[in-house]
Amino acid sequence: MLSTALTDAAHAVAGAGLAPLTGPGAGPEAQAAAGANFVDLINGALNNVSADQKDAAVQEAGVAAAAPGANLGRALVASDRAEVAWNATVAVRNEVVTAYQSIMNMQF
Repeated sequence: MLSTALTDAAHAVAGAGLAPLTGPGAGPEAQAAAGANFVDLINGALNNVSADQKDAAVQEAGVAAAAPGANLGRALVASDRAEVAWNATVAVRNEVVTAYQSIMNMQF
């Protein structure tokens, strides 16, 4: 659900032509390329968060099953890393939504 909201927000920002990464004199092709890069950046970040969460789940399952080589310390670090990544993702999502709403509320 969060990844869908972030991806939708990224597409909305990119589709609205609001990508200032290309400079003020850039043409529509450059803006479209910057929008695609923004979407790719968001998708990559979401994939990294998902990988951290999967790694934490595997580590925790190994400790719970007393698997050989499982280490409680590594499982706790992986779990904390996944939690921090998740909280950062939610914070970024909230900032993107707030920025998008601010831009949409501007009067031209």
